[in-house]
Amino acid sequence: MIKIAQTEADLRRCLPALVTLRPHLTEEQALRQIFLLQEEDRYVVAFVDNSDTDPSETVAPAAIGYRYMNLLFSGKTLYIDDLSTLPDQRGKGYASQLLDFVIDEARKAGCVAVTLDSGHNPQRYDAHRLYLNKRFNIVSHHFALKL
Repeated sequence: MIKIAQTEADLRRCLPALVTLRPHLTEEQALRQIFLLQEEDRYVVAFVDNSDTDPSETVAPAAIGYRYMNLLFSGKTLYIDDLSTLPDQRGKGYASQLLDFVIDEARKAGCVAVTLDSGHNPQRYDAHRLYLNKRFNIVSHHFALKL
């Protein structure tokens, strides 16, 4: 079952998966950043909740973070910041379920696009296959200047 994180306890369940994708952050740093993103950027975290079938589950096996944006080039867009599955939980379809959930949420919200950026390293190739199987297209290069 996919659930939107509504409480700090829900967010804490998601942190191990999210920090797997963002290893430069501690869980506490990530939590502070998520609170800021929620306050300033309409950031939402959804996660796989298996507690119905396994009440002992205290950590979400996979989580997705996203926000709604209005952009001149694409109109109302749902942008996926983070999609991550714990390494020992990969291959179970959790990321696919989360993407389906978010795409449905985007349609309900009247979005005209769902977008994301993904790194070019070999560790991301499985994710790239998933995005392409979900009918995402590679439409641009993302450039960044660190300040």
